[in-house]
Amino acid sequence: MLAVAGCGGGGGGDKGGRKQDQPVLGATGDEEQGDNAAPLGFPIFATKNTTRVAGADPVANAAAVARAVYPARTEESSPRAVVVVDQADWRSAISAAQLMARPLRAPILFSDSGELPAASTEALEELAPSGADEIDGAQVIRIGESAAKPDNRRSKDVPGESSASLAQGIDKLQATAAGEPTQNVLIAPADSPEFAMPAAGWAARSGDPVLWTLKDTLPSETRAAIQAHPRARIYVLGPEDVISEAVFRELRKLGKTTRIAGPDPVANAIAFARFSDGRFGWNVVDPGHGLVFANTSRPLDAAAGAPLSGAGQYGPLLLLTDAAALPQTLQDYLLDIQPGYDKDPVRGVYNHGWLMGDETAISGDVQSRIDALLEIQPVDAGGD
Repeated sequence: MLAVAGCGGGGGGDKGGRKQDQPVLGATGDEEQGDNAAPLGFPIFATKNTTRVAGADPVANAAAVARAVYPARTEESSPRAVVVVDQADWRSAISAAQLMARPLRAPILFSDSGELPAASTEALEELAPSGADEIDGAQVIRIGESAAKPDNRRSKDVPGESSASLAQGIDKLQATAAGEPTQNVLIAPADSPEFAMPAAGWAARSGDPVLWTLKDTLPSETRAAIQAHPRARIYVLGPEDVISEAVFRELRKLGKTTRIAGPDPVANAIAFARFSDGRFGWNVVDPGHGLVFANTSRPLDAAAGAPLSGAGQYGPLLLLTDAAALPQTLQDYLLDIQPGYDKDPVRGVYNHGWLMGDETAISGDVQSRIDALLEIQPVDAGGD
């Protein structure tokens, strides 16, 4: 198994002196033994049912995820374009996850005050984007003026003076690349990142936009973005205390509107993971899925991990509020979708979890508990 550590220069190193831009490998029996042997990466970087993206910050995590999704510099497994967003703008980062959907399939890297950190620079070099014809051959999509402009890379800029206008610009770019806008749009609370985080994974999976609203005021840019979607179906993410009923009523004038909500961020993410309405929603109500886990204190990790929801095993983002504790609500949900088998586990289905961040985000003890809850279990078909 390959466990993904943070890339060099991003704070994602480990204790064994290994170069940060090298992945941690599972035991194969071929590792050199002795004092200079490389660490095997178990059980923190990987367990039998989890893989940790172990960056100390979202910059390192985004770089590591991009390289996990595109692991080799070949024509078949390199992206055509990469998105660059400044790490100071978590809203635009979440909206930019939309560009991970088809046809662009562009992972996210973070810049810092107009410069690319070492982790992002190294990842961009390894990813070697070839250029997407749908956006005039651009290799890099810059979100906003604050995003870094990498040297010697053809770039496409998404301008905007606010989170709402940048989200509108991202949606226009995606619609142009795809040939038409989506029918569905997702409205997220601009002032409550812990409730907005799950939107990133769905945007990467579906290509639906993440548009922004204040609690009591719907921005004009968001209204215009919705109107660009014929017969829009609008999904509001979050309870009334983060997106008011007054805004909900305004949205209903623009299209069929549905609220998806839980009373707290953990329950809200689970409600979104369970939700289904036609072709919209994860509908993860049974075993056999990929899942992504992040801490609400690190909203950028939602965008960093979004490509894991839009590739590979495809799965929703689930949230923790405390690195050292698995919320009871989340534990109950994982028990509800835990795989089981009657006669032969080889014929069963399996869950797998990606954990975003080092142990300051999700502790080793919590990882162990998640691993156990993802494990396929024997069931007694004739019992209660």
